Amino acid sequence: MNLASFDQLWVYLSGNPLLSLLATLLVFALAVRINRAVGGTPLLHPVTLAIAMLIVLLLLVDMDYATYFEGAQFIHFLLGPATVALAIPLYDHRQRVYRLLWPLLLACGAGVLTAVTTTLGLAMLLGADTKTLLSLAPRSVTSPIAMGIAEQIGGIPSLAAGLVLLTGSIGCALGPWILRLLRITDPAVQGFTMGLAAHGFGTAHAFARMGAVAGAFSGLAMGLSGLVTAFLLPLITGLLGVG
Repeated sequence: MNLASFDQLWVYLSGNPLLSLLATLLVFALAVRINRAVGGTPLLHPVTLAIAMLIVLLLLVDMDYATYFEGAQFIHFLLGPATVALAIPLYDHRQRVYRLLWPLLLACGAGVLTAVTTTLGLAMLLGADTKTLLSLAPRSVTSPIAMGIAEQIGGIPSLAAGLVLLTGSIGCALGPWILRLLRITDPAVQGFTMGLAAHGFGTAHAFARMGAVAGAFSGLAMGLSGLVTAFLLPLITGLLGVG
C-alpha cells in the first residue's frame, strides 16, 4: 500500500466513530492484561492505565476529544445502566440494609459533607477559579452522576469525570490498606467505605476482592452518595460562596 492509499484509508477510518469505540475496547483489554501481569496492583488500575494509554494514542494520531467521543459515547451511555444494575446484588441483602439504614445514611451524609468541604476548601486556598471549583465539587460520586451534577451547577463535565476517575484510583490504592490498618473486617463496613470513598472503582474492587456482601454495600454507598451529593452540593457551594 503506497503512502497516498494509506492516507486515504486513515481519513476514512478517522471519520468513522466506531474507530474510537474499537480503540477504547482494545486499549482497555490491554490494560487489564498489564494489570494482571503485575499482580493486580491498584496502583496500575486498568481504567487509569487505559486512560493514560488512550491519551497517548489520541496525541499520536492527532485526534481531538470531540471526534473521539462520537464513538466512545456508546460506552458512556452504558455507565448509567451499569450503575442501576448494582441494585440486583443489593436486593439480595436488603434485610441487612434495613437493619443498618440509619447508620448508613448518617455515614453517607458525613462522608459527602467531608469530601465536598475539604475539596473545595483546599482548592479555594490554592486559588482555583470558579469553574474548576464547581468541577471538583462532585468528584466523590460515580462518573455519570458527577458529570450531570457538574453540568447543572456550572462546572466542566469532562473535567469532573477525570477527577472522579483519579479519586477512585487513589481510593482503590489506599482504601484496603487503611481498612487493614484499622482492623476492619466486617464486609458490609468494608464495602460501604470503598463505595463511599472510591465509588465505581471501589465497588468493582469490593466485588472482585472482598465478596458479594461488600460489593452490595459498596454499590449502595455509591448510589446514596450520588443522591445525597445532588441535594447537598448546591447548598454547600452556596454557603461557601462558590458559583
